[in-house]
Amino acid sequence: MKSHNILFRMAVALIASASIVTLSIPASAADNNPYGLIEPGHMRVASLGDAKPYTFTDAAGNFTGFDIEFFTNVAHRLGIKQVDFIGQDFSGILPAVANGQYDAGVAAIGITPERAKTVDFTTGYLAGYLSVLTRSDTGIKSVDALAKRRLGVVQGTLQESYAVKHFPQTDLVRFPDNNAAISSLNNGTLDAVFLDYEAAKSYADRFKLVHAADIPSFDAPAGIAIAKQKPQLKAALDKAIKEAMQDGTWKRLYEKWFPGSPMPKQYLPDAQ
Repeated sequence: MKSHNILFRMAVALIASASIVTLSIPASAADNNPYGLIEPGHMRVASLGDAKPYTFTDAAGNFTGFDIEFFTNVAHRLGIKQVDFIGQDFSGILPAVANGQYDAGVAAIGITPERAKTVDFTTGYLAGYLSVLTRSDTGIKSVDALAKRRLGVVQGTLQESYAVKHFPQTDLVRFPDNNAAISSLNNGTLDAVFLDYEAAKSYADRFKLVHAADIPSFDAPAGIAIAKQKPQLKAALDKAIKEAMQDGTWKRLYEKWFPGSPMPKQYLPDAQ
């Protein structure tokens, strides 16, 4: 009988020990994944494959560009070594980040109150200009000449919202990406395309297109989009972004990808 009692107590002790181990697993998992990523130590990032020089795919199909290199550097500062970029239509990036399909969205995404209803943003890391690009034979030399003309925009971008507000007499045609819009401009379907200044420079060089207007957009700097209710991730990204500006990483990458372009002083080491 005594041996039965001993065996019973041993069994109870083993069950209790197993329960303690089981209960400790969630806490351990949380410690290993403090930022609430889909997979600890790994970030899945929604981006664009045709927004040169911000984010685009090279001849080998690899993502590159200013945003790609900058975000990768920022992620490494968080101890995240594996960063995978996946191409999306611009209009689908924020909903996909919001529903947890991706850990972040990185594509020179301007921070606006409307977008902030869907996702959270880090501190801004880039500001620039918007451009109207046209062919030399259209006669368009200013925004005033856009009235009753067909203007291409990428759906969901700052350019679309700006055009809706400021070009009410213009016939807007929406596209999933810049390549499709520029193709329509080149074949005569459109009269102009409204896009980011840096991307416009590249297309102008490639297709002999003309800048009809360049419009400042410093009121909506680009930020990294993340899902709401992730304060630790946001705080860590904000800290890493500031560090990358302080140590000159941001400046080095900006000079690499935007040679000759005006450099916003607020992102330089002296301003931090």
